[in-house]
Amino acid sequence: MRKIVLAGGNGQVGTILRRHFDARGDRVIMLTRGASSQDREITWDGRTLGPWAKEVEDADLLLNLCGRSVNCPYNAANRYAMIASRVESTAILGEAIRQAKHPPRVWMNASTATIYRHSFDREMDEETGEIGGNEPDAPENWRFSIEIAKKWEEALAIASTPATHKIALRSAVTMSPDKGGIFDVLLGLVRKGLGGRQGSGKQFVSWIHEADYSAAIEFLFEHSEMDGVVNLASPNPLPNQEFMAALRAAWGTSIGLPSTRWMLELGVILMRSETELVLKSRRVIPGRLLNAGFQFQFPAWPEAAQDLVRQWRSS
Repeated sequence: MRKIVLAGGNGQVGTILRRHFDARGDRVIMLTRGASSQDREITWDGRTLGPWAKEVEDADLLLNLCGRSVNCPYNAANRYAMIASRVESTAILGEAIRQAKHPPRVWMNASTATIYRHSFDREMDEETGEIGGNEPDAPENWRFSIEIAKKWEEALAIASTPATHKIALRSAVTMSPDKGGIFDVLLGLVRKGLGGRQGSGKQFVSWIHEADYSAAIEFLFEHSEMDGVVNLASPNPLPNQEFMAALRAAWGTSIGLPSTRWMLELGVILMRSETELVLKSRRVIPGRLLNAGFQFQFPAWPEAAQDLVRQWRSS
């Protein structure tokens, strides 16, 4: 039985991984910012050392998913929280590992595929992908998201953990049927007849099925020589128009009203979010996973969408 320490596991991806590790029979220790009386949930503040630090001792895997949601307005307070929650939690986990007598074998830290530039023309892998921020047509708030990712990865890189392998997970949008997740939201649009293209529909969508996300985590754990940056994404990103068409087909409808850019801009104001989440073209591929021999269960979106719709209906 492995000991897994999971920081920031209350979100969608954390739910996916807890489900996966529990099914394997692993012992999962959750570091949570809220007070909890549940077994195996330890309170921490994500900024300072405390009694929680002893949990990293003898851990097989430390997984840090901490970070204020980016699905919010990019005002000053939220910008500070988005950066601080990621950088501070990474830094203090690094310090806990440094002080541990028996540190974790592997430390995986969340990052994001958003770090790559807005791209229609070419795919972005770990070796040749271009970090974004200098695109002449990119809004300022898109550059801010890239700065978050860069600072997040820098905090991991500078942590002194010579006995622990470190992996930065540049994750695409993770698709699961869980309530409130991105798939649930997109399927809700389809069910209401609003699941047409968003904006021009030409922007690429990078995604990964929950089964492949969990399998990739296991693969990286077993191949811990693959340290550094790893893209967690399907090998087949596709334009938004095709992405939504496949989702409509999986649900069994051909009707999907499109959302123009001005409609999206109005909608995100009402939803207190940002259009970057929809309009930025993310054409990311998992070069290192593919080169290492990882086999995707759901490499193509139409089949992944069908499986997720089936799970959503059954639940």
